[in-house]
Parts: sequence; structure tokens; C-alpha cells
Amino acid sequence: MKIKSTYLILLCLSCFLFLQSCSSTRKQNIQPKSGIKTHYDEQKQVVVAANRMTELYPYLQGKKIGVVANQTSLVYKEKGAFVHLIDSLLQHKVQVLKVFAPEHGFRGEADAGETVENDVDKKTGIPLISLYGNNRKPAQESLDSLDLVVFDIQDVGVRFYTYISTLALVMEACAEKGIELIVLDRPNPNGHYIDGPTLEIAHKSFVGMHPIPLVYGMTIGEYAQMINGEGWLENGLQCKLMVLKLLNYDRMTEFSLPVRPSPNLPNDSAINLYPSLGFFEGTTINAGRGTDFQFQRYGAPFFPHTHFSYTPRPNFGSKNPKFNGELCYGVDLSKIKRLDHINLDWLLDAYHKTPVDKKFFGNSFTIHAGTQLLQQQMESGLNASEIRESWRTGIENFKKIREKYLLYPDYNPDKPDYNPNKIVH
Repeated sequence: MKIKSTYLILLCLSCFLFLQSCSSTRKQNIQPKSGIKTHYDEQKQVVVAANRMTELYPYLQGKKIGVVANQTSLVYKEKGAFVHLIDSLLQHKVQVLKVFAPEHGFRGEADAGETVENDVDKKTGIPLISLYGNNRKPAQESLDSLDLVVFDIQDVGVRFYTYISTLALVMEACAEKGIELIVLDRPNPNGHYIDGPTLEIAHKSFVGMHPIPLVYGMTIGEYAQMINGEGWLENGLQCKLMVLKLLNYDRMTEFSLPVRPSPNLPNDSAINLYPSLGFFEGTTINAGRGTDFQFQRYGAPFFPHTHFSYTPRPNFGSKNPKFNGELCYGVDLSKIKRLDHINLDWLLDAYHKTPVDKKFFGNSFTIHAGTQLLQQQMESGLNASEIRESWRTGIENFKKIREKYLLYPDYNPDKPDYNPNKIVH
């Protein structure tokens, strides 16, 4: 009997420890730690707003709506499967009258800067209105029949990535028309830091509309609130704005996007390197366009010959890449670890490798940088640390403004009340 009793006690103890272990695992899933890489929704850690639309369906019933969307506007189903937001809305009898498409088009297949024409979606028959053709801002007549607009596009948190400019112009058009805009929030894959030069309004353009650092550490929903709150719409307009929030989100978790947000950001590495290598868009240097490693390498035919070389050729997203068909020597960055800052070393390296008889700076370098100062600093021989120091004041001032519009906490495991679930509703 004693042996049997001892066996039962040990069995009960083992079961208790196993249940405790399961409970601990569940808690870790609810509170992701810094450095964990997750495919949002798949592990039930982060729920994108598009997956919370059931909460809005009663509000949308009977209303005529337009949707700003592209290939990233996905609703997670299960086991890695997704359905497009438009299809999901139609399945739930929501009356979608028009779809507005940003740069790269509704299917995300157009080159950077390529004009996108109005069209009709072949699957649904819904008119597609381009916001990267003759009008980058919705024309007032295109909103005439609408009660509200839904905006759902995956951003990457970099100022010269044009989706936030489209957001601002859509907000402005809705404000002028007096109709509501609902922004469906999504994670920012570069939301874990703030860095770069702050845009000077004198250099405002579609690749930079507002006085923010190059990397601003906000979700697109938070950014929409800042546009309204800071009075950045023309004539002091205020957009009637609703932001449907993410669940269980913190900025330090590494997110793997389910689809490329634009043709030349094919994977997590490219998205993370984009803030550092995007400067090359305003130079004569190739940053991997015309290869399968866009924004994961840089080079030029006139660089010193090295063991690493590649030849850009037309491909998906780049019909005519820089140095098309020419052998380029350069640097491979595809194995670089995740960055938490802008790396200027590569830009300076390319500048110093460019012969004096070759042009380095292009006409758009200043609008990509948001300031003339960066070019002047490089030409004056400043190093990366000296240049970065000049960004400090702008970043600190921006952080004070940014704090007013945050919907989610900055990750701080030492803060006793830290809980990414606490503030969701």
C-alpha cells in the first residue's frame, strides 16, 4: 500500500508540474519578449485590425464604403491561410463601391514611381481608382457616393515609403468631403527604433510630407492620429478618424510580414535594411534592384573590383534597373543581423568608392534625405558619428510630439505595469 501511495503522490506531482509548465507557456505567448520573431496572427500573439472587422460589421451595414487597399490588405484565416480584405467584406455583405490603390497598384506589381491607371478589379468588378496616377489625392467626385472610407495598407515605418503620404492625402480628401475614415492598424516592422534626419518643410514632397525623422517608430494608426493632432492637413482641416487597434502588440517583437509590402521589399531582411539603403534611391548607385536581393546589396560598375559582384537585369518590380546588364562590384548585406539604427557606413563607403569623374548624388537625394545637410556633410568629409550627432535634437523633439499619439506602449520589461494587453479595447 505504501508503494502504491507513493506512486500516486509522484504521479499527481508530475501532473501538477506539467500543468504549471503549460500555464507558463501560455503567458509567454501572451507577452512576447524582445527578439521573438512571430508571423502575426499565426501564433495568436498579435491580431491585426483587419481580423477585428466583425466588431465593425454592424456599424458598416447599410453604408456605402470605399477601401484604400493593396496586396497587403489581408485577413488571417488559419494555418497560414489569408483572404483579401475586399473579399472578406463582400462575404459579409458590406457594400464596397470603390477601391483606391496606392503606389505599386492594387496587386502591388507596378515599379516604384510607375504611373498606375484606373481599372476594374477582374475578380469583383469593383472600380479601382489609382492614387498614383493623375491624382495622388482622391478627387472629391470619387467620394460623392460614399458614406465612409476604410484604409488598410501595410506600412514599413520609413518616411520616404509613400504609403503614409497616401494616408495623409486620403485623410485630407475625407475631411474636405466631411466623411469618416477608418484606419485598420498593422504592425510596424521597423517600429523598434527612431532614427535619421528630420525632414525640413522646404524639402516636402510625396516621399516626405511631414517634419519627422526618417524612421519614426509608430504604427500607421498612430501616425494617422498625429497627422490630425498636429494640424498637418491643409487649411487646418480635421479628419473624422477612427483607428481600429491591434491586439497584443509591442514594438520590440520582430514581425515577419505574410506578403511583400512592395515589389522591391521581398523579405524581412530587405525591410529592415531599407531605411539604411533607401538613401541610394537618390544616388547613381544600384541597391539591388534588378536582382532577387533588392535592398540587401549595393554596387556599381565603377567600384573597385571585389570578390562580390552581380548583374542587374529587368525583373518583377524593376523594368529598367540602374546599370541594367552591367557587372556591378559591391557589398552583400543579405546576412546582416537585424538593425536597430540607420547604418550610414554603407552610404559613406559607396560615396568614397565613387571616382571623382563619376556622379554620385542624384537630383532626388535631398528629398529622400529630407534635408540638404546630409549631402553637405558627406562632401565636407564628416564621418558617420558626426553626422548622426546632428540628428539628435530633431529626434528628441519628435519623441515628445510622438508620445501624445501612441496607442501601444514602448516595450519596457522593467516597468512593473507593462502589459501589451492592458490598453487594447
